[in-house]
Amino acid sequence: MIAKVIVDISTSEIDNVFDYEIPSSLAVGVGDRVSVPFANRVIEGFVIEKAETSSSKYTLKSIISRLDAFTAITPEMIELIGFMREKYHVRFIDVLRLCIPSGMRGGKIKESRKFYLSLREGVSEEEIRRTVPKRAKSRLEIIERLRNGSEEMKVLGTEYSASAIKALLDQGIIVKSSVSNYRKPYEKLDSHNGRVTLTKAQSDALAQIKNDDRSVVLLHGVTGSGKTEIYMNLIEETLDSGKSAIMLVPEISLTPQMLRLFRGRFGDTVAMLHSGLTQGEKYDEWRRLLSGDARIAVGARSAVFAPLQNVGVIIIDEEHDASYISETNPRYQTIDVAEFRGRYNGAKVVIGSATPSIETYKSAKDGVYGLVTLDKRVNAKEMPKLEIIDMSKEIMEGNIGIFSRKLKDKLTETVNNGNQAIIFLNRRGYSSFVMCKKCGYVAKCEDCDVSLTYHIDDNMLKCHYCGRRYKMLTECPECGNTELRHGKIGTERVVNEIREFLPDATVLRMDNDTTATKTAYLDILGAFRSREADILVGTQMIAKGHDFPNVTLVGILDADMSLYFSDYRSAERTFQLVTQVAGRAGRSDKQGEVMLQTFSPKHYVFRYAETYNYKGFFEKENNTREITKFPPYTKIARILMTSLDEKAVVDTAKNIYTAVKEVAFEFKKDFVYLQAMKAPVKRIENKFRYQIIMRLIPERADAIIGKINGILDDNIRKNVWTFLEINPQNMN
Repeated sequence: MIAKVIVDISTSEIDNVFDYEIPSSLAVGVGDRVSVPFANRVIEGFVIEKAETSSSKYTLKSIISRLDAFTAITPEMIELIGFMREKYHVRFIDVLRLCIPSGMRGGKIKESRKFYLSLREGVSEEEIRRTVPKRAKSRLEIIERLRNGSEEMKVLGTEYSASAIKALLDQGIIVKSSVSNYRKPYEKLDSHNGRVTLTKAQSDALAQIKNDDRSVVLLHGVTGSGKTEIYMNLIEETLDSGKSAIMLVPEISLTPQMLRLFRGRFGDTVAMLHSGLTQGEKYDEWRRLLSGDARIAVGARSAVFAPLQNVGVIIIDEEHDASYISETNPRYQTIDVAEFRGRYNGAKVVIGSATPSIETYKSAKDGVYGLVTLDKRVNAKEMPKLEIIDMSKEIMEGNIGIFSRKLKDKLTETVNNGNQAIIFLNRRGYSSFVMCKKCGYVAKCEDCDVSLTYHIDDNMLKCHYCGRRYKMLTECPECGNTELRHGKIGTERVVNEIREFLPDATVLRMDNDTTATKTAYLDILGAFRSREADILVGTQMIAKGHDFPNVTLVGILDADMSLYFSDYRSAERTFQLVTQVAGRAGRSDKQGEVMLQTFSPKHYVFRYAETYNYKGFFEKENNTREITKFPPYTKIARILMTSLDEKAVVDTAKNIYTAVKEVAFEFKKDFVYLQAMKAPVKRIENKFRYQIIMRLIPERADAIIGKINGILDDNIRKNVWTFLEINPQNMN
């Protein structure tokens, strides 16, 4: 019998299936991980097929061993690998690696087991008297302990010597057994069984989702409309029918909160998958899902690959979030994977958001997806009043600070009344750059073509692209001037300013810098929820999903920040962020207020956001996209090329561009735009970056993309990394 194996090497030259003989002494099945000889070494591989004979002209080598006691890759995952390979033009092994915890590779993580000791079945009193002398008091005490049943070896080992236990094992008086000991993430996390009766609107929405014959349904509900409770009811009914479920959230910060709710409702049938877990926790949660001990996977993007079988529902909450699109190898879109798994299992895919992406809402309006709407909050309260504050007027009237006078007064009033506030600014650090006032020098990263951000807490300059750290300047390295100017404000500076005018208030900060440790998310959110702090300052990780009943005020600083990026999604992203963060206010019986500070108070994005008018914003934005021929009316294809050698990447870009122009000539009517250029950030981690951007009419885009993938295959160079991205989320 022959095994067709994908070896665990990620290079295009070895992106093939290799045939190996299965020794008669080995029971190897499709989906098993195996150890195989390859070239002059032994490496890991995955069996993706078995056959009676091989067409290889070479003498076949034999599989050395099976690496696991279980089958790691399910038949569904093997089908999914084929789908992703064809759709995204990615390597076999790169997709296979998504399907298992990384700690399994190389044997870095093993199963954790608990060991127990018990009396050997059938051991007689006479045998005990004959083999255990009366003077061996410790051994006799252990025997007496075990007459009542087995005990954990670790516990007995703290009370008795290892030699006494070993002697009894050697004599065969006692025996050792073991069971799986799953490492449980967030074990001390309190569960919350807040089961509630659905409102009529929620019940109607649930019924509409279940009765819609389309495989994908968009649940468009305003913030606070009770979407999570609908998700949980859907999952409960799915479990009752004997099936399993996947629940995806966009931010790792939201997974513990969701886990808290789900454990309260579903207990140990819930497992969590995301990059913030330890390798051991990830492995054990994955094993519980694979074995069927857990039937609900909760997590971020990677949880869409949970090894569940017989999936009944896949839910993608906050579907508009950019984190659902992978921008590293292998590049994929979570919704595509979810839709494949939905088709494979006959499962329903439910995508939810208060601010769906333009593409998603158009698909729902066109009838491609089902559409269910919740336009009222579950507590029947009005959406929080959103007030737009013109910062240009503030400056003209002499206020050059971070906070408008009105927001400062309202923040003080909120804290004095015993309520809580959230201040949102989507920029971390203290200031976005440091500049010499005399010669204009700006501190930049040595490895990236970007300015360094100043972080006052540790008095360092940091690169937010590669992570390099530098000492803070005391003088300009170019001219020696000691007068330095700071750029745009970040969350650190906001916290410092609040503490100046509200010295008695407790302020917490939540951004990438304060959430580096595993439990940081839980600690910060838990402290704020339990009212240990008055104000929470944060970036986009506080903008969605969180439910704090005592938050009555949300302040949005520098709302223009994402509005004028050279990206066709800038207006959409600004509307989404503003609406989402505004939705954190007034979620219980207290009325909420939102104050939005901007230098563009008349911009249509803020006017639609002021009244939470998503449909109006959609019509405006959709019309603009149609006229300008941006997605969903075209597909953007970006070829990104990077290399440590600038000449090599330029030569590659020229060769590829020449070939793409020939395709553009063949498909003249289907190319709206074609241009080669430097990437906006020319260098990251010392790699030079060039790009070719196309906009394609959707009807023929797949055929064109297929030809472009062929061009990329013909232009592989060892020292140049080339990627094709479709509708990339980040054009930098």
